[in-house]
Order: sequence, then structure tokens, then C-alpha cells
Amino acid sequence: MIRVLVVDDQRAVADGHRVLVDRVPGFVTVAVTHNGEDALVRVASGGVDLILLDFGLPGIHGLEVCRQLQQTEAPVDVIAITADRNLVTLRQSVRLGIVGYLLKPFSFAALRQTLERYAAFRVAVAGDRPVDQQEIDAALDRLRERSHTEMPKGMSRETLDDVRHAVAVAPDGLTAAQAAAATDVSRVTARRYLEFLTHSGGCLREPIRGHAGRPEIRYRVRPI
Repeated sequence: MIRVLVVDDQRAVADGHRVLVDRVPGFVTVAVTHNGEDALVRVASGGVDLILLDFGLPGIHGLEVCRQLQQTEAPVDVIAITADRNLVTLRQSVRLGIVGYLLKPFSFAALRQTLERYAAFRVAVAGDRPVDQQEIDAALDRLRERSHTEMPKGMSRETLDDVRHAVAVAPDGLTAAQAAAATDVSRVTARRYLEFLTHSGGCLREPIRGHAGRPEIRYRVRPI
């Protein structure tokens, strides 16, 4: 479970973001704060993996919060949720290591897609081992991936997101039957979505050896 701190100076907006975060499988809001100082204090107390950070905060600006976080050893990532469209702000955000930038107002689908990409990135960079350039590129692609591929008739974006998430949180991969159980769809439906993800580059497929008869197929997120 990815633990999220929501930071926004508008209480109603912050509560709304908390509700949306808690609707995304694999994510839970552990705290809500309304200024940069309280956000830094909450991070220092531990138990936060990701901050959804507004920039226009009273007192410490969101970018300054990021600068101060870089001076600590807190293992926390930041996704900006802001109305700031200025390219200077965007460049500063990149320099400060912000892993996502979501403009207000945004839909639940947009937030979910951003969080799903972040979850896939965490899976791709888990562990401590040497990697090659291809794996590095593939891991970074998790953060940038967009779902612009045209979907076949009869497939829904919501089910696709559910199946993508099931693959992302299964480091060793899963079968169509396991994906079906995780997403509450039929095995045939799960396989259809998994094959679509494979065709569009969202995951890899490989046979499970050692079984008599036709080998079962396992699907796993790139590049693991």
C-alpha cells in the first residue's frame, strides 16, 4: 500500500483529493495538511511514501517544501497538484525531482492514471541491483506513459486501468486467472485486456515452463 500525504491550503479541496486517492487501489491517504510547515513535520514523523503537493501554500511555497525535503533522508516522492502553468515553475519542479505534475482542475481519471503510473514506476525500480540502459529507460517510461492507444470495441478504460494495476503490483507477474480474480472479471476478459497491454507495450508475456501440455502464460510489467 502506497501511503499518501495530501497538501492543499483549501480544506474542501484537500478533502476532495483525499477521497479520490482512497478510491485508487493500492493507495491510502495517511494525512492531510494545509501548509508547507505542517507537511514537513508530518513527513519527518515517517510513514509517507508520496506527497500530493499544492504549490500555492501559505508560508512556505510548495517548491520550497521540495527543496527542504531534498535536504533530508526521507524516502518520499512528490507529485505536484497545482494550477501553476508557468514553464519556469515546471523547470524548477524537474530540477527538484518531482515525479508528476497534474494541473488543477483535474478529473478522477487523470489522477488515477497519474497514480497508476507512479505505482508502476515503484515496481520497476524496487530492489537494489545493477541495471542496463534499457531497464532504466523502461522504468522512466512508467512515469511518462500515456494511454492514447485506441482501444478495441467493447473494452473499457476503467477495466483496462484495473488490469494494468493488477500487473503493476505483482512483481513476479500473474496469469490471466490471477488477473481475473484480482479485478473481478472473467478469465477470458482478463486475458483480452492483458493481450492488449502486451500489444501496446504495457507489459510482457512469457510462458510458464515445467507444466505438462500447453504452457500457461504469465504477464508482468516492464522491465521486471
